[in-house]
Amino acid sequence: MSRPAGARLRAPAAVRGLPAAFWWIWLSILVNWIGGFAGPMLALSLTAGRGYSASYAGLVMSLVGLGGIAGTFLGGALADRIGRRTTMFAAHLWTAASMALLGVSGEPWAVAASALAMGLGATAVRPAMQASLTDLVPPEDRQRAFALNYWALNAGGAIAAVLAGLMVTHGYALIFLADGAATLLCGILVLAKVPETRPAATARSAAPAGPKHGPPAVPPSGPVHRDGSFMLFVLMTALFAVVFKQGSSTLPVVMTREGHSPEVYSLVSAANGLMVVALQIPLTRLVSGRSRPMVLLAAGLLLGWGFGLTMLADSVAAFTCTVLIWTLGEILQAPAGIAVTADRAPADRRGRYQGMYGGAWSTAAFVAPAGGGWVLDQWGATTLWTLCAVLATTAGVGCALVTARDKDFRTGRPSPVRDGSGTPPLPSASSGPGRGTPTEGNAS
Repeated sequence: MSRPAGARLRAPAAVRGLPAAFWWIWLSILVNWIGGFAGPMLALSLTAGRGYSASYAGLVMSLVGLGGIAGTFLGGALADRIGRRTTMFAAHLWTAASMALLGVSGEPWAVAASALAMGLGATAVRPAMQASLTDLVPPEDRQRAFALNYWALNAGGAIAAVLAGLMVTHGYALIFLADGAATLLCGILVLAKVPETRPAATARSAAPAGPKHGPPAVPPSGPVHRDGSFMLFVLMTALFAVVFKQGSSTLPVVMTREGHSPEVYSLVSAANGLMVVALQIPLTRLVSGRSRPMVLLAAGLLLGWGFGLTMLADSVAAFTCTVLIWTLGEILQAPAGIAVTADRAPADRRGRYQGMYGGAWSTAAFVAPAGGGWVLDQWGATTLWTLCAVLATTAGVGCALVTARDKDFRTGRPSPVRDGSGTPPLPSASSGPGRGTPTEGNAS
């Protein structure tokens, strides 16, 4: 029986209208995080699996974070210089090899070097991926697109944690080798299915305007660090990230001191991942079209006071409630922060801008555990959670003020100061292949 006119099934609004290349990138993220077995087991593989001390395991994990700081900046620069797809593929390949070496290395120096290399490759792919998505997705859909990616990341991570627990019975080396194989699969998927979206270099077309040459080229934009408003936004993001990282560093220590077992912390922590998976898409739709400064302000307040209320928590139910509160802030901030960066960046600096933004998170991952632990040991949990409330509130207010006062954050267009032109900007070059934007090496 034929279907009545107008009765065709339609995709949900949350996934409708995004280009096919976006979904290949989304799939690569999902595969990468489902295969991310090594992350939850890294410390255990070094201590229980290979007999290293807890202090050496901590050093190795810090080296992963240190490599991550370098990787974000390197990945952003390479994405703008050699291309988004090339950088993503090379970073996946590098990470897969480093992961395998980390899993089979026995000498301390080899383990440390592999960890540093793995951190570098794992984060180098992110600014290139985010720049590619910015090229592909029009401004009005970017926050939704980044929310879908964040959902894939969290869903994949939750599945990986379960699979890692099942695989560990067969040895830790298998976990690292399987993680490396999944990462390699992501690289092949990107190379085969994701087009190169880096905008064509403008220097070649800098001839005078006229019937023969067409419109003049947009001059190259200046360095990221000279964009004062954006650098202030990055600083506020770093404050937000330092507080957020306490959920995986000092919170388990505090809960253990309160008499709760590590298994209880795992259950409380699982509430964070489940909530992100359940609410990321509907909550992003709910705030779609709302004032972005107000979304960022709400994110900072929810994160800060979710952690701040932890000073009053003693039961499992109370700790879970605080996690649910600050998770709402995480859900609001994650896509909004990347979307702000994507809209802010000139076309020829999208990788570098995303690298700078990612650098705030990588730096926080490196300094937050040590900083939070030091405050906890020196002044106690009450001071720690109070400081978290103050820092995250400052971050929320700061992000709101920066994005509200500067019209470039609201319009998503490069300002004359940043693009060096001193004239009104040309029509946005953020749309990807099929939308009239020239690209280099555009694969089908």
